[in-house]
Amino acid sequence: MPSSDDAADDERSIDPILVKVLDAVPFRLSTDDGIEAARQRFRDLPRRPLHPELRVEDRDISGPAGPLAIRIYWPTTDSAAPLPAIVFFHGGGFVIGDLDSYDGTCRQHAVGTEAIVVSVDYRLAPEHPYPAAVEDAWAAMLWVAEHAAEIGAEPTRIAVAGDSAGGNIAAVMAQQSRDNAGPGLVFQLLWYPSVLWDSSLPSFTENAEAPILDSAAIAQFSRWYAGDVDLLNPPPGMAPGRATNLAGLPAAYIGVAGHDPLRDDGMRYGELLAAAGVPVEVHNATTMVHGYLGYAGIVPAATAGMDRGLAALRNALHK
Repeated sequence: MPSSDDAADDERSIDPILVKVLDAVPFRLSTDDGIEAARQRFRDLPRRPLHPELRVEDRDISGPAGPLAIRIYWPTTDSAAPLPAIVFFHGGGFVIGDLDSYDGTCRQHAVGTEAIVVSVDYRLAPEHPYPAAVEDAWAAMLWVAEHAAEIGAEPTRIAVAGDSAGGNIAAVMAQQSRDNAGPGLVFQLLWYPSVLWDSSLPSFTENAEAPILDSAAIAQFSRWYAGDVDLLNPPPGMAPGRATNLAGLPAAYIGVAGHDPLRDDGMRYGELLAAAGVPVEVHNATTMVHGYLGYAGIVPAATAGMDRGLAALRNALHK
């Protein structure tokens, strides 16, 4: 069932602690200065070292276009039993982001869920438009299932997770796994995902000039990712919310932010999943903005939002 932070979005301001952080360290997902500059700005954001106690390993696996980089995180545990696994896809509008920029977030997911996290360095647009990211994600998910024993994972307890563009990819993986005899995923954790590609939703207008991500940037990222695909009629592999059949998908948790153009995108997908009989919880962090995972551990409301989603994933993985 949908839930929020106890008041309507239009009656709530952005969290005052988050405002102070954004004033101190301004950041916006924008390509106005070019793609490489946008990627560098994202890499240069200050990030705190998190959970140095974790065992972490970088690997190259076989991808559809050559070696595909992944990073594996093991939670600290005294048990020798296989652990559940999460295949994680980073955000960045399909255009920016990498293993390093999401290192802290993946560490938080591993600790918060007591699960192995496999982060995927999928190919980025516009150099590699759709379906390159989806093809890489699929190869990585199959690798995790096939090599579960090797990395200490339980192949019957695999979930997908991702934020923003990564939430899109995670949702696509859940559908592809169902339709192509892939791993029997137990859960999908979708943080402020882009799934419908419908800019007519109210939040695109209400939050057109929102911090971090505005509607203009979404339009540009979308064009680069789509390549030659018609954005008015994107396939389910690009817009999973437009799939004709959503039945039989793994249970989901969808976290959205009140001050995010993509807010209604995620909320609508939750409604569609519920209508198809998929167990789903949608939580609207009404005082947050797009990308609030990056402020978890600094802004209490962001920490609470992350903890809520991780608890849902942990419960699903450790049933």
